[in-house]
Amino acid sequence: MTNVDLVRLAGSRGRISDAPTVDLVTAEVIRGGMETVCFEMAEYVSRTATTPILNQSNERNATVLDARGRLAALSVGIPQFMLTSTLPVRFALEFLGVDEFREGDVFVANDPYHGGGHLPDYNVFAPVFAADPAAPGGRRMVLIASIQCHHGDTGGGVPGGYNITATDIWGEGVRWPVIKVLDRGIERRDVLYALQANNRIPSYIGDLRAQIGSAQLGAQRLGDLIERYGVDSIEESVDYMIDYAARRFREEVAQWPDGEYEADSYVDHDPLGNPDIHLHVKVSVAGDELTIDFTGTDTRNELQSWSTFGNTRGYTVGQIAAMMDPEIPKNEGFFEQIKLVVPKGCLLNPEPGKPVSAGTHHPGADVGEVIAKAMQYVLPDRAVPQTYKTGIPTIIVGIDPRSGASFTDHSAEVYSGWCNASKGMDAWGALNASFGNLWKATAEINESLYPHVQWSRDYRTDGGGAGEWRGICGSHYEKEVCVDAKVYTYVVGMKYPMPGICGGEDGSPNEMIIRYGSDDEFPVKHTAEWIPIHAGERIMFDYGGGGGWGDPLVRDPRAVLDDVIDEYVSVVGAARDYGVILDGSLEELTLEIDEVGTHALREQMRAERTRAERA
Repeated sequence: MTNVDLVRLAGSRGRISDAPTVDLVTAEVIRGGMETVCFEMAEYVSRTATTPILNQSNERNATVLDARGRLAALSVGIPQFMLTSTLPVRFALEFLGVDEFREGDVFVANDPYHGGGHLPDYNVFAPVFAADPAAPGGRRMVLIASIQCHHGDTGGGVPGGYNITATDIWGEGVRWPVIKVLDRGIERRDVLYALQANNRIPSYIGDLRAQIGSAQLGAQRLGDLIERYGVDSIEESVDYMIDYAARRFREEVAQWPDGEYEADSYVDHDPLGNPDIHLHVKVSVAGDELTIDFTGTDTRNELQSWSTFGNTRGYTVGQIAAMMDPEIPKNEGFFEQIKLVVPKGCLLNPEPGKPVSAGTHHPGADVGEVIAKAMQYVLPDRAVPQTYKTGIPTIIVGIDPRSGASFTDHSAEVYSGWCNASKGMDAWGALNASFGNLWKATAEINESLYPHVQWSRDYRTDGGGAGEWRGICGSHYEKEVCVDAKVYTYVVGMKYPMPGICGGEDGSPNEMIIRYGSDDEFPVKHTAEWIPIHAGERIMFDYGGGGGWGDPLVRDPRAVLDDVIDEYVSVVGAARDYGVILDGSLEELTLEIDEVGTHALREQMRAERTRAERA
């Protein structure tokens, strides 16, 4: 699957059906039923898992596939997961064969080189059977229920699932291409024990059991749906909705201007400090056909930053989906219309064995950025990068004095960062849209779970990229550890922050300092590899802002005034970035716009910009 350079997403682009035999209302009702099952599966994990990543963050996604491995329905979750959750199931069908899928079976997979994103992402799936007199034994597989979640450890050389300096995939943790954990409803204790024995987190097996229960619940609910509507109606509905999504996709692409649109994006460095990780894309529109070609992307073999094909595929489709009519169903018909070219050996489709724990974030997430930059003058209203600039989570390990047990804190707390503006709307919320339905824990929850105190999560004044519409400000974050500990992380977005779109300015860069405010501060230049931090010392992370959209000099001065009053923008920043002069006092709330001065300053700034462009 990933051994080819030119990959069309999931199968052939056959003729779209013009006259489906299923009743169209029934087809929509069945699709809604499947999506409801997906939602219930995802909620099941949130209510039964034991660790914060699974029971608080919503870092999971449920999907329904047909017996051929085609995606039929999904839940609202992490957009990238909706793609990387399908390929492991398809590999299992190809490798084991359909006959190895039996009623009551449950499978587990996490291998990045068999369709996954990176090792922490575990996919658990179960077949759904229904009566068929023509099938052996009178029953056959009709659907597959799948639930994918991010776990807090993978074994390997370091705690936390992110061994970002590992030289190969084996150093990052244990690979499970596909294993059967329940055989016809009977738990395989040997397999589950092997899974637990290869993971540091005691509650890991409880989280995995939550996924197993979710997959079983999904199989039960889908079985009820089949019993209610019948096998033929279910299968015809899946076929129709896939064809419908394909038709809608191609109709929308046909409205875009034909042409080839190219862009470049960069990641600051890899975890070893190798600089300027380069992504190149050419987006080609020809009638109703869309091709996305990553030829020209970095191929340096010494780099420590690789995104598997499944991961790249997920971020590609996530970005394209965000730029199209949201009413188009997100299923196999949508995905298979994209002709995706990812040269083997580039950073976005590595040779098997390369380490990928860092690359699943960067350059993986930057796929959305480079596509949006290429399309900003084709679809300016929708060219919002579905990406982020985190590096990896900030992992803190130590001994909790309350229990005497070791802890692994992934710093999954609420913060603000990286969300770009779009045409007609300033950036909003705390995080960018690529995180989808991801939640972050409150300070109160995580302070009760881990020995630390959070002192600050304030917006950063002047952090958002200036534009006709303003990027999000980013946030200033401080956390004090209450015990001696060690910190492991990787930071990007310092040299290449979130980009402005259509003339907007870039957002503010990231900055992280361990032992912040002490006499021995450790600014993170690229990687913090188990940096000691003592009880009472702090971690500071200035999360970067989002890019602006459009020319800052045409932003409504009244909107700039409102931003200054809200402390999103300073009085100095209003003049420097927007050409808006304010008189009066912020403290006394007497600020007013100097209309004459603002007009003169903006004309001066436009003239200076024109001279600079001509130079």
